[in-house]
Amino acid sequence: MIKNLRTHAFRLALAASVLGLAACSSAPEQEDIERVPNKSAQALYEDAKQTLDSGLYARAIELLSAINARYPFGPYARQVQMDLVYAYYQTGNTDQALATIDRFIRLNPNHKDLDYMYYMRGLVSIKADENAFQEYFGVDRADRDANRTRVAFQDLTTLVKNYPNSPYAPEAKKRLVWLLNKMARYELRVAEYYFEREAYLAAANRGKYVVEHYSQSSYLTQAFDIMEKSYRKLGLQDLADNVKKAKSVNARNK
Repeated sequence: MIKNLRTHAFRLALAASVLGLAACSSAPEQEDIERVPNKSAQALYEDAKQTLDSGLYARAIELLSAINARYPFGPYARQVQMDLVYAYYQTGNTDQALATIDRFIRLNPNHKDLDYMYYMRGLVSIKADENAFQEYFGVDRADRDANRTRVAFQDLTTLVKNYPNSPYAPEAKKRLVWLLNKMARYELRVAEYYFEREAYLAAANRGKYVVEHYSQSSYLTQAFDIMEKSYRKLGLQDLADNVKKAKSVNARNK
């Protein structure tokens, strides 16, 4: 009997603690709602815009999210979503930024500001791949997976190709050059990894990939170099000589 009472008491205490945790977890959301005054969509957006322009991005997100929730079909709905993307980007919340962008593009395939959304998706993907600590101390991160970089490259390429007159196109072109070099450098690091482990064919193929796909990068000469020495290690002297000639032609044409 005593054992049953203790078991029952334990279960009650456990249930109470779970409910308490649930209440605590929902409390911040309720507080966020209460911190947003009950104003019209226009008044709230003016507050949000001023807050955003002041660089108070976390507070801007609260205000913009409230407008998005209270007036999802209002006159500021699309502008609010674009501003949310920027605020999420500035706070480093790349997952929310990408989700908002993808939803916007899906629901507004012909919107006049679609160029901005592709531009921001490129920037957000770049930021998602960054590591502030390592970048600050100059740690070379070329050996990391380049998937995010490829996605950013694709989005900025879409912007430049489909919206050549966009005000964001010039900056996108500059970033494309940087991304191209970053992807080429990644492939070369992988090639060097293979070469050091005597996987010479794999190393040559990685170098060849750079030559074929990133010929406009600043790593073309290094790609030729690793191809040539990999072929020589494999005893493929004819291929190595051809690569050497191609490297010479490329050097003359610079």
